Amino acid sequence: MENNLLELEEEIVKMLKTVYDPEIPVNVYDLGLIYGVDIDDEKNATITMTLTAPACPAADFIVEDVKMRIESISGVKNVEVNIVFEPEWHKDLMSEEAKLELGFL
Repeated sequence: MENNLLELEEEIVKMLKTVYDPEIPVNVYDLGLIYGVDIDDEKNATITMTLTAPACPAADFIVEDVKMRIESISGVKNVEVNIVFEPEWHKDLMSEEAKLELGFL
């Protein structure tokens, strides 16, 4: 069972890497916006994430895109996306690839 949940988590991470903030050419996972991916025994997924800024104009679009893409994964029953602002997002949360793409390296 645990192996199945790990495989499902890997699929979720792959799918999160296809979600982009429309104003930034880097996916939300590599931007460091994803703080947690939790899957319970019934295969309900909870995504804990933040935004680059609390007043992000694309917030609704990004959250809905995350939810729809995760729901499209076979085996996932329900998806809940929780937006948090603690800890506050900062550029050090980005992957090395994202920093390179955005000119921070």
